[in-house]
Amino acid sequence: MSEKLAPGQSEEQVLLNHAMQWAREAGAELLRYFRSDNLQIATKFNQSDIVTAADKAAERIIIGHINESYPDHSILSEESGSTARDSRVRWVIDPLDGTTNFSEGLPLFSVSIAAEIDGSAAIGVVYAPRLDEMFHAVKGGGAWLNGQRITVSHKTALDQSVVATGFPVDKDINPDNNLQSAGRVLPTVRGLRRLGSAALDLSYVGAGFLDGYWEINLHEWDVAAGALIASEGGASVTRFRPDRNVSMLASTPEIHDALLKLIKG
Repeated sequence: MSEKLAPGQSEEQVLLNHAMQWAREAGAELLRYFRSDNLQIATKFNQSDIVTAADKAAERIIIGHINESYPDHSILSEESGSTARDSRVRWVIDPLDGTTNFSEGLPLFSVSIAAEIDGSAAIGVVYAPRLDEMFHAVKGGGAWLNGQRITVSHKTALDQSVVATGFPVDKDINPDNNLQSAGRVLPTVRGLRRLGSAALDLSYVGAGFLDGYWEINLHEWDVAAGALIASEGGASVTRFRPDRNVSMLASTPEIHDALLKLIKG
């Protein structure tokens, strides 16, 4: 680390404090663009995969802080890619998770910041600025929302459960697009939702607001912080397919195996 630790302060706590501060700052920048006419929307992979001026502005804030505070740390960020350095610590960033929601004026979007130490997720922060919901977790230290401890719901049956999913950006050209899995799950659950921010979906599982969530063809920046928050909240978290980038299921433990069976068909 570049900073000297205060007595009794762990490396993880210092990283967490910074991540929470930077997430709030990036979130404030996002709100300056939200529901404005200055989004400058551009496409990436296709019309479903977009980036805005807000994504880039929030990313500049976070990466600028990392480079100033920890110039030796590695960074993986959605918009800028990877900055590989010889460091034990890697930051994994999605400056605006839920860009489509954001571009439409919907409030379900978030800033996602995780830090890995020696290849393992150590801290995770997911901040929804419009909702002012700050989720955080430290490995082994539980999960929290706005300073209050959170846990999974412990639903025991699928027919009592509300679960969420998402669909890959290549859904228009690739028939492996999660529709079959969603069709198997839908009749068995109380409700099926599509919220549009993987980081929030995972955090909501950790908080018990959702009982489960799965999605295929995600990326590390989508899940790094949220998966730790879900896990520290007591969720069972599984990467269930190696062939579609990051494909992840998180749920309350009691429904995990039944949900996984349906998803995999």
